[in-house]
Amino acid sequence: MSNKRGVTRTRGLSLHVLPFSEIQHLSITDRIKKILKLILGNKVVILQGRLRVEEEIRLVEDTMAMIDHVKQFKGIELAVIEPNLKEANILDKMKHGLANKLSGGANALTIIGPATIVKEIKKDPKKLEIYLG
Repeated sequence: MSNKRGVTRTRGLSLHVLPFSEIQHLSITDRIKKILKLILGNKVVILQGRLRVEEEIRLVEDTMAMIDHVKQFKGIELAVIEPNLKEANILDKMKHGLANKLSGGANALTIIGPATIVKEIKKDPKKLEIYLG
């Protein structure tokens, strides 16, 4: 970004860590509103845990509805990171499943950011790459 004197300024990146406990008692509508409010403030949200499938669908639907109605809003990028249990034995998978249910999916990490800031999120078993732009 340049000002009148030709000096370039760099905008900072704002991360908002959102503990799942802060949204666990909210309705689906209120969860989505809270997350979208943060994203519309140009923050990248790091959510401890993960949204349920119906919440992710609602988030995407609400985002798509906003694209043409909110100035300079181009959508979101979303990624969920969870432990890889492909090679775990059945007992470990059962333990993980029980712990996951009891903790509300708190062993996952969800990253959601505005598409104007987060251009792409790539994940593979060993790393997560977030491309900013």
